[in-house]
Amino acid sequence: MNLAPLVLAIFPSLYLGLLPQKTETKPNIIFIMADDLRTELASYGAKTITPNLTKLASISRQFDRAYCQQPLCNPSRSSMLTGFRPDTLKQWNNSTHFRELNPNVKTLPQLFKENGYESRCVGKIFHNWHTEIKGDPSSWSSPEFLHYAAHLDDLPKVNGTLPIDHAKTAKCECRDVPDNAYFDGRVAEEAVNILEQIKEKPFFLAVGFWKPHAPFNAPKKYWDLYQRHQIPVLNSAKPLNAPDIAFHDNREILGIPPQQITFTPENIKEIRHGYFANISYLDAQIGKILDAIKTHDLFKNTIIVFLGDHGYHLGEHSLWGKTSCFEFDAKVPLIIYKPEIPYPGTKTTAIVECLDLYPTLTEICKFKLPTKVEGTSLVPLLNNPNYKNNNIAFTQHPRPAYYDREPSKMPTHMGYSIRTDKIRYTEWRNWKTGETDWAELYDHTSDTTELTNFISENKYLDEKTKAKNLLQSQFPKKTKP
Repeated sequence: MNLAPLVLAIFPSLYLGLLPQKTETKPNIIFIMADDLRTELASYGAKTITPNLTKLASISRQFDRAYCQQPLCNPSRSSMLTGFRPDTLKQWNNSTHFRELNPNVKTLPQLFKENGYESRCVGKIFHNWHTEIKGDPSSWSSPEFLHYAAHLDDLPKVNGTLPIDHAKTAKCECRDVPDNAYFDGRVAEEAVNILEQIKEKPFFLAVGFWKPHAPFNAPKKYWDLYQRHQIPVLNSAKPLNAPDIAFHDNREILGIPPQQITFTPENIKEIRHGYFANISYLDAQIGKILDAIKTHDLFKNTIIVFLGDHGYHLGEHSLWGKTSCFEFDAKVPLIIYKPEIPYPGTKTTAIVECLDLYPTLTEICKFKLPTKVEGTSLVPLLNNPNYKNNNIAFTQHPRPAYYDREPSKMPTHMGYSIRTDKIRYTEWRNWKTGETDWAELYDHTSDTTELTNFISENKYLDEKTKAKNLLQSQFPKKTKP
């Protein structure tokens, strides 16, 4: 996606003029999360239209290589908001609430609440569906808003007659309706209202947008931003020599086998068009929040975090949706705005993880960590985009990709993946024995879309050994996690 910072002089009257003087007051936190937002879209031959995220990036630090800990909503969100990896939480599916096995864990918003902040949630922050606990009431000062539903519940609500649907493909909808006909428009409106209510006190405001997750139903004006013929069909071939276990059945988009949708080439183009439209719809809602921050003069004392919970496939590698260990699913967008950030608008290529956000925000606000978390503070990279960090990230996902938590339906394997500066190395370990049954190695110096598994090539022996040892250090081989 196109998040490159613009030339700073282009926006002197928008956000850049709001960079503040030093202050000793407690900094506010605005934590904005997108759902299913990938970063790698350049190969589509068309750039996403995201003017508000571009403005935000131009005064912030953009992290070009940030990675989730598991590409699935519940495990990813729980990990980043507690500071612990999925294996530590024992949470790898969407139906288990993290507090079922970790009742006393302290979430990031909960820690802020206990340090005197007004902690509020608008939209989908914790996982939004089929968990016994709805959201996480312990984390917030007031009840959450529009936080718990299924994505298919996001049906258009308008006054009067519903405009016609111009879309022809399942999972797509294109109607000429206002932004607040759908969830995200209402989430943005409520976030702006809450900012007005809490602006005079230290606050932690989490805003969880439901897009660009399917259904692809952005209002028509966002579809109209793009020409479908500019979004070409991609290579859907599976990577050469990749093991079958690396893939899944695409049930999120195609349906549960054996009753699955078969897409025509035109259907595929419409879905990809709708994904772009959803991204621009999301961006417009973020713009409303940035405008409210400016109106209330909050840039001078507010930290803004924007990220996605995980990446997404749109047909590449024969995959639709998330739940793999490939780069498209593991990599996420991440932007952090901090008042008086050195070198505003400068990107960093350091490899970082989503769970790094917990120690980052607590360090900025000078909170004592309730316990040792598993992330690493990003403050050095906020101060210096060229800071040399560990430059590795770990992502994992089980097989089957979706499973129930009954013992008879636990995973058969867990995929553990490490991203280093040059390669992605993945081991598929047997759940019961801990032994590696399959492995993958992708060379990101020459194959950024991971189209060839080089696991058997001798020339990668040194890189493979290094990655294997790092993976073993983080996830020692043993029986089930």
